[in-house]
Amino acid sequence: MAEDFLGLFSDENIALTFEAGRVLFKKGDPGQDLYVVKSGEIQVLDGNHVLETVTAGGIIGEMALVDGSPRSATARAITETVVIPIDERRFLFMVQQTPFFAIRVMRVMTTRLRAMNERARTLN
Repeated sequence: MAEDFLGLFSDENIALTFEAGRVLFKKGDPGQDLYVVKSGEIQVLDGNHVLETVTAGGIIGEMALVDGSPRSATARAITETVVIPIDERRFLFMVQQTPFFAIRVMRVMTTRLRAMNERARTLN
């Protein structure tokens, strides 16, 4: 599934490379892009708590792009990581041209929401 998704970006010429340990964005930063992880691994953190590790084919930063709110977590490269930035204009184009892209983003968001709900249940 990740390979099929990454196929949407096979001709991509705009990519950012982050060395291991580098922060892509911090919690509270303004968010204008989501990122598709082309290679490498990224930890999504809230303070010192690791919420998720995202690998090739994954998406990060989608919430800030969709609702315009500040970043809800910090993202840090674990290994050298290459990401493809998607701004709102490109996001809207991709949703229109490739409905599968929209479904993928919605699935990521619902999976993260369900995981957050499960964590909340275990705390109570």
